[in-house]
This record gives sequence, structure tokens and C-alpha cells, in this order.
Amino acid sequence: MRPRATLRKPAIVTRRLLSLTVRAAAITSTSFGIAFGFLSGTVGPNAHYDPYTFAVGVSALFGAACGAIGLLLSRIGQMKRELRHLEARLDEAADRNWQIKEAEERAKSFFEAQDDVIVRRGRDGAITYVNDAFCALAGRSRGGLLATNFTLTVLEQGDAPALADGTRGCDQKIAAPDGARWIAWREVTVRSESGAETQSVGRDVTDRVEAERALAEARDQAEMANRAKSRFLAMVSHEIRTPLNGILGMADLLRDTPLSAEQTAYLNAVKNSGETLLALIDEILDFSKIEAGRLDFAARPFGLAAFVEEAVELLGPRAQAKGLEICCYVDERLPARVVGDAARLRQVLFNLTGNAVKFTEQGGVSIVVEPAAPPDRVAIAVRDTGIGISPDDQARIFLEFEQADGGAARKFGGTGLGLAISKRIIDNMGGTIDVASAPGEGSTFRVTVPLPRAGDANEPPFAAPDLRGQDILIVAPGAIEASLLARHLQRWGARMQIVPDEKVAAAVLPEQPWAAVLADQALGTAASEAVARLAAAVPRRIVLVAPAMRSELAALSAAGFSGYLIKPVRAASLAARFADDAAFAAAAAAEPAAAGDAANPGAGLSILVAEDNEINALLTRALLVKLGHRPTLAKNGAAALDNWLAARAAGTPYDRVLMDLHMPGTDGLEATRRIRSLETEQHSPRTPIVALTANASAEDRDACLAAGMDGFLVKPLDRDRLAAALAAADKSALAA
Repeated sequence: MRPRATLRKPAIVTRRLLSLTVRAAAITSTSFGIAFGFLSGTVGPNAHYDPYTFAVGVSALFGAACGAIGLLLSRIGQMKRELRHLEARLDEAADRNWQIKEAEERAKSFFEAQDDVIVRRGRDGAITYVNDAFCALAGRSRGGLLATNFTLTVLEQGDAPALADGTRGCDQKIAAPDGARWIAWREVTVRSESGAETQSVGRDVTDRVEAERALAEARDQAEMANRAKSRFLAMVSHEIRTPLNGILGMADLLRDTPLSAEQTAYLNAVKNSGETLLALIDEILDFSKIEAGRLDFAARPFGLAAFVEEAVELLGPRAQAKGLEICCYVDERLPARVVGDAARLRQVLFNLTGNAVKFTEQGGVSIVVEPAAPPDRVAIAVRDTGIGISPDDQARIFLEFEQADGGAARKFGGTGLGLAISKRIIDNMGGTIDVASAPGEGSTFRVTVPLPRAGDANEPPFAAPDLRGQDILIVAPGAIEASLLARHLQRWGARMQIVPDEKVAAAVLPEQPWAAVLADQALGTAASEAVARLAAAVPRRIVLVAPAMRSELAALSAAGFSGYLIKPVRAASLAARFADDAAFAAAAAAEPAAAGDAANPGAGLSILVAEDNEINALLTRALLVKLGHRPTLAKNGAAALDNWLAARAAGTPYDRVLMDLHMPGTDGLEATRRIRSLETEQHSPRTPIVALTANASAEDRDACLAAGMDGFLVKPLDRDRLAAALAAADKSALAA
């Protein structure tokens, strides 16, 4: 509380009090004079005393005196009220004055006490106010700064943008007595008695700036380390793939030679180990790309049904080798062609289906593709009858390096990266992936991903046969593929019945006329032939065989089957069997060619092979010879260029060139650029060139295409992919 101020009456109060005193004295003296005169008159020698007149006079005199006294008292009361009012106003003014002074003292103490640097300058730049923090930063006293144009020494200047609130801000590195400090300034124009002034408030942000710079430096170092890691992984991948190419390729060549049962078992172990190592390398490279944010996506139109069926066919041999069923169903309500990244989606499908095969010992694996909500989204469900996953394990299987079967005693191998990579891919595509499972009851992985309808109209609509009113019997020991085949046939109008073996088939076949019988060769050769004989009166008798059982087709045809389907069965192949009455011998026309069975359009080609590794060169030469080609080897890019020029000069140019990328001296890219340059100068035909590389990165692929190559083949090589690459390169060269 402030001390109560001593009250002093102003001049007007004094004047009014003096006037009241004079008036009171005048009235008193007048009343006394009148009374004295009256009394003197009454007692004088000539006075005539009249008691009535005397009483009236005294009364009048007393009334006048009372009136005068009343007026005086009223005036005194009014003056007291005015005095109290004035006293109250004096108190209020004193309180306001004290508050203003107290606020000024608080503001001054606040400015002085805080760490922010404050300086105020007039229009001429002279300092009108500084606080202690500014004095400490400047290394001068307040008296030595006021009324001067002193400025701080700036070592480094940042940008000075105008802020949204009308102020200006900038960061400056200031030379101070105790070392350089970073100050974040904010300037604003303020009004004062002397006019407009500029007030600058600076905050010491040295710790923040140093932390930001340390963080930026750490980020740069991390990026450098990440780039170094990527280069290391690419180099290691190349170095591992090169000998691995020789191991797997030679194993394939050795498999074509006469071997004992023991040697075949050892060879299969080598082949499986090499393929496992190759899958491990691919997963690590993919994960490193995802970590670096370099996983690119390219959305292009592709056929959805063919995409899924091709994936199932590629994984079919692995499942069938374990005695498992593997099949797929693509809902016909889905568009024939959709837009998406087929390569990345295939990677996810391979991961999920490969895991399903790996963790399943009995039963099988199915892939069901159906429409999802909202529109333009597709749901892909991969179901298996494997070991299942516990709820605790389901929460972590999508994490890096995690497996449901963890621990030192785990039964199944792998890095634990497949599901983590799949989740990252699906997330980046705007989709979702989840799992529903229970131990011992199998698992269902469900992927929902946006795949809008393609705008092109090149894909003809699916030609479904009309099977309305037809009864069809399926005889199969496994329920997975049989149920999906029945689902297709029911959608086309057929009435279906599935039985597990030939004994039940023998009981139901005589009950009614059947339009067709489908028998799975997994029943066994004898049981399958028995079904064919029992169904001799049925118009269509179709046997389902695995690719490895093609050798038994002649016997099955002789047993009475009118056609066959290769498992896993494609929807188009199934429809073709019911669309015509083709005989057994002509049925193969509707089947897709198995891997390695396709006709080689480039048979008997003259091919130049540029490869510096002797083992890989020997492997490539052997594969080309087995494909019927005539290979010529060159040890580096310069030798390849010389051979190419010599062949053209002799009038026998090479039909293809297989060019390794990494070779001593002139590498594959430089050799390709020189060949393309000579072709342009001489206006000669374009020679198809296929890159051979152990690097599977997108950068290498882009570099190959930029140099003028027509194809890209990643090691390790195999005969089928080599034949396909040679054929594709010819088409690419013609298009160019």
C-alpha cells in the first residue's frame, strides 16, 4: 500500500472560507446594530413604549437572525460536501499518479532484469534507451551509450524478412566481450513524446543455432553414411551376384548331365542354397532403398487376371514340390486392365505367397482377388493352411527383422524383411495390409490397394462359356483348388458337385447325366484312369495335371480323358475347355507355355558376349549353345567393339550383343555408346544389345537405357530368362 498523501486545500477553498467568515461577521454586526438601535430607541427620553410593537420588532429581529443563521449553516454544509468531493478527487489523482509511477518502475525493472537485449533509437539513429543486457553485450556503460549512434559488431548476417505481425526479424552473429553470440532481433516502431522511435529486442539464441548446426551436420553425416551404405550394398551385391551367377548357372548345366541319385540330391542342395542367398540379397537391397526413400513407383496399365495367374504359376513348382495345392481366383467383376505398379505389387504377392508355401506342410495356398470398397480398390487375400500365427506374433511380424518363428531354435529361415518390405510398399501405394490367423489354423493376409480401371480398350472382354443347366463333377483329393474351380463354373451357370476320390465318384456318376467330369491327377495314376473309365459316357472328361506330370499325358489320353488342364489352372484355359469340343491332342493349344517351353524366336543367332569373368563367360556361352546360338566371347568393352567392327566389315554382323556393365578398361556403357554412335554415322541397322549385370538397381537400368541398350538382364542367369531377354531385345531394337 502506498502512504496516504497529505491533503492541501486549494486556493478556491480558502477564498470560499474567507468569504463565509466575512459574511458571518457582517450579518452578526448588522444584527447587533439593529438590536442596539432598537433598544436604544425604546429606552430614550423621547421613546414611546408600546409593548405590542416591541414584541413584533423583537420577533422580526429574531426571525431575521434565524434566517441569516440558517443560510450560513446551509452554506457551511454545501462547502463541507464540496470539500469531501475535492478530497476524494485528490485521493484518486494521487492513487493514479502512484500507479503510473509504479508501472513505470515495474517496466523499467522488467526491461533491466530480463535477458533479452533491448535498445531504442530515435529518427537520427541515436540511442534513447538501453537495458543492462545490451550494455553487457556492448561492453559499455549506459551513460556511454545514450545519445550515441553506437552499433554492435556483426560477424555474420542472416536474412531479414518482414513478419506477419508487421515486425522485422533477423539473426546476427555479434562480437561480444565473452565471445561471439547469436542474437535473434525483432524490430518495431513505437511512439514516444519525442516522436516515432525504433525499438529492437534481441534474444540470445546461440544454443539453438549451435544445436541446429550440429543437427544439420549430423544429418549430412548420416546422409553421407547412408549413401556410403547404399554404395557398399550395391558393390557387395555385385560382388556376391557374380560368383553366385556361376554357382547357380553351373548347377543348372550340371543338372542336364547324367547324375546319380546322391549327386542329384547334393546338386539340389547347392541350387536351393544359392537361390536362398539370392533372395536374401534382394531383400536387403530393397530394404536399404526403402530406408533411403528411394523406392520408386511407376503406375502403368496391366492385365490383372494374367498378372495374378502368372505369379501363381511361377510359385507353383515350389508348392507342388511340397505336395501342396496352389491356385487363384480373380473375380470377373474386376476390370480386365488396371493401372498400378505391377512390379512392386508382384513383389508383395511373391512375399506373401512364398511365406504361405514356406510355412505350410499340408493342404495348400490360395489367392483370391475381389473388388473392395470404395470403388477402384482391389482386395487380394492370400490364404494358407499352415502353422498359423499367435496374436502376440501378429503385432510384430510387419516389423523389420521380425519373424513369428523367432529364437535360436526356429525351424524356418529368412531375414524377417519380406513382410516389412511388403507393408512399406503397400503403404506407399496408398493401400493397407493386415493378417488374420490363429495357431494351427492357417493364416490369411489381406491386401487392399487402389487399382483404378485402365483407360485403354485394348484388352478384349473375358469370354465366359454358357454352362446354364449343366451338371459338372469334380473328383479331387484336395478341396482348395477344386472349390475355386467350382466357383468359376458356378459363376458361368453350372451346377457343381465335388467328391474326394474315385470310390465316391463311382457312386454318384450313375445317379444322373453329367455334362463334364474333372479329375485331379493327384488322385494317382490308377485312380485317375479309373475315373476316366467310369465317366466314359460323359461328353467332357478332363484331367488336371501338374507340369511335372506331362509325361503321363499319353497314358491318360489312352485311359479315356478327352482333354487336360495344367495346374494351377488359368480361368481362360478352363473356359476354353468348355467353349469347344477340341480333342485331347489339340488341347495344349489353349494352355500357356510352361517356363522354357516357349519357342525361341532367335534360334541360331550369332551373339557377341562381352564378359570379363571367365566363369560367367563360360556359363553364358554354355547357355547360348544349349539354346542353339553361336556365341563369340570378348574379355572387355574394347575387345567387344573390335569384334563388332570386324564382323560388320566381314559382312557377318552379330544378331545380338550381351554386354556386361563392369569390365576393365572400356566398360559396357562406353562400348554401347560407341557402337550406337558408329551406327548413326554409318546409317547401319541397329544391333540389339542386352545388358548383363549383377546390379539390380534402378540407376543401373536407367544408365543402360540411356546408353542405348535394348534390354536388361540381372545375374544370375538362367536359360529361360536369357531366351526371353534375347527375344525382347529384338522387339525393342525394332521399335527404336
